[in-house]
Order: sequence, then C-alpha cells, then structure tokens
Amino acid sequence: MLILGRREGDSIIIDGGIRIVVVSCDRGGVRIGIDAPSTVKILRGEIADQVRTENQRAVVPPSADWMATLGAPSPRPAPES
Repeated sequence: MLILGRREGDSIIIDGGIRIVVVSCDRGGVRIGIDAPSTVKILRGEIADQVRTENQRAVVPPSADWMATLGAPSPRPAPES
C-alpha cells in the first residue's frame, strides 16, 4: 500500500486517467473527489464488501427447514440405481 501525505487541493494521478483530489480535510475526516473515465467502476469499500457477501450468500443452497417455512415441498431423495 502506498501512503501519501496530501493537503487540501492536492491531487494524485493514477494510470488510466484517474485523478484523486483532496477536497477538504478536518477532524471529521477527509473528503476526496475522484475524476475517472466513465468506463471505470468506483465503489466505496464497504459497498464492495456487502456485494461480495451477498453474492456468496446467494450461491449457498437453502436448507430444507428454511424451505419448509416457505411452504415448499421437501426435496425428494434421488432414486437408487
């Protein structure tokens, strides 16, 4: 991780035409502005983490108990060969 000290109005340029500007800085935190091509997806870290968690949760098959609470029929056992 690269850590840089910047002051209000200073900027950082990242390859690909991405420019990050320190808009304001006070005891409450830092406000930054990001100027990037429209093809670049920008997400806050906590939103990206939430999306990743929900995607992982979505691929886990529901339990039979949970399905029963919804009124779904119990899965039938596979026929024996």
